[in-house]
Amino acid sequence: MLLRDLWGGLIVNITSTSYQILNKMSSQQTRSKKNNVSPAPNDKTLDQTLRPQKWDDYIGQTLIKKNLKILIKAATERKESIEHLLFYGPAGLGKTTLAHLIAKELGAQIKITSGPTIEKVGDLASILTNLSPGDILFIDEVHRLNKNIEEVLYPAMESRTLDIIIGKGPSARSIQLELPPFTLIAATTRIALLSSPLRSRFSGGTFRLEFYTNEEIKKIIMRSAKILGMAIDEQAAWEIAQRSRFTPRTANHFLKRCRDYAQVNNSPQINQETTRCTLELLEIDEIGLNTHDRRILEILIEKFGGGPVGLQTLAAASSEEEATIEEVYEPYLIQKGFIERTPKGRIATPHAYNHLKKHPPQKNLI
Repeated sequence: MLLRDLWGGLIVNITSTSYQILNKMSSQQTRSKKNNVSPAPNDKTLDQTLRPQKWDDYIGQTLIKKNLKILIKAATERKESIEHLLFYGPAGLGKTTLAHLIAKELGAQIKITSGPTIEKVGDLASILTNLSPGDILFIDEVHRLNKNIEEVLYPAMESRTLDIIIGKGPSARSIQLELPPFTLIAATTRIALLSSPLRSRFSGGTFRLEFYTNEEIKKIIMRSAKILGMAIDEQAAWEIAQRSRFTPRTANHFLKRCRDYAQVNNSPQINQETTRCTLELLEIDEIGLNTHDRRILEILIEKFGGGPVGLQTLAAASSEEEATIEEVYEPYLIQKGFIERTPKGRIATPHAYNHLKKHPPQKNLI
């Protein structure tokens, strides 16, 4: 009734943003086009086909799965929405897949968006008013939400309310809209950039996804090959696993390229020789380093004597952005023990010299 009264009497004072929010509440189709939200697509892409569809197909992250199963079962028995969840960790480890599995387990609709696409408070308000009871809202790259949008998100997460300002100047007034019960699942690769108030509101839990073991990656490859209808022997699967940087997304990418190579060369299956030839063409070495990784190490060793060298200097020397080095290249190089971060800068370790078959200077041997 309040909304109808507003339409009848205060329409001339409604700001453009509030007008859009209220108007979208009356039209499901219009909302879907303007909300920056993508419902889970019906036509499956290849990557979606490889995505696990049930818990038994999701390999790895055992402790997280146990926790989530308890949350889901308890919420289902109480006939409630599960509490808000935050997943963080390096890219490609399965954060989005977990969100889809939770939605499937609950029989709920999942709406997908990302931090960069929510540019204004009105965008978030439009998304929230478009939710139905029990829906799951998945926000990827949540660390890229600006602070004004976070302020609107707080009451939506805690009390399921949304405050809208109507009008301008002295005649402005606010109304409070009640939102349906929903679950926010957020994912980020940089949890340190999330504000403390936002992190504390994920009452269902904050879960870090860890890198996979080579054995787990091998199982994922064998499962994916079966889905793709391509025979693969265990030696080939292990070869891919060793070069996949402990990441399922990378493993599936390599598997698809091996399938292409085998098909073009009329090979009935992916064997170890096929795998090695494919990965050599991609310039992936035996432990998963690509040309960019090796170039970073070579610059650090050849131009700066192994370091220490600051991130800004290293970025300038390699013609890469600082964020790219820090977020894309360094995590795996540090994981493999090739680079060490120190207060003075980055240092190449003896492992890096050995891998590149270079002789370390005396200072790095002390």
